Amino acid sequence: MKNDNERTFEEIFKQNENRIYYHIQKLGIRDVYREFYMEGLYAMWMAYKKYEPDKGPLATYFNYTIRNRLIDTLRKKTTDHNHEEKFREIEMLRQTAGNTYGDRKLPIFESTGITLGNEQVDWQQIKAKLTEKQWKWVYYHIVEGMSLKEIAEQEGTSLEAVKSWGKAARRKLRRGDGL
Repeated sequence: MKNDNERTFEEIFKQNENRIYYHIQKLGIRDVYREFYMEGLYAMWMAYKKYEPDKGPLATYFNYTIRNRLIDTLRKKTTDHNHEEKFREIEMLRQTAGNTYGDRKLPIFESTGITLGNEQVDWQQIKAKLTEKQWKWVYYHIVEGMSLKEIAEQEGTSLEAVKSWGKAARRKLRRGDGL
């Protein structure tokens, strides 16, 4: 009778193939596409190649290698699935959040304290009541939808300066100041 070192992988595989199925079933894996079976087969092949007879029985080494390979694959698939799910959620939020006008996305802006009573906004009347910088904030941030950072870069000033323009403009628009 041949020992484990003298037998071919095909002979050993035929005798031990059920180990793969056993571990797939034991771990509760649904293997519709036989991906886990292939991973188990690969693990068995690697165990066959690396096996050292003086360290224990081949069957024990097969069980250890196949089981751990399947667990690693299961963990990787679960992690990948979770990443894909998270990406889908973020993408759905990105596509559905905010204001839309036809195919164009409009930004959501901070309009706390700004009340525009009717749809017919008289921008010229509003512009007349604001300083030049306050009007730039209203026009670029509210009308055009630019970020505060973009406005600061365009105007060659600091972000804090643009924020103060907005704060002053909101204060005037809240008070009414003759609007």
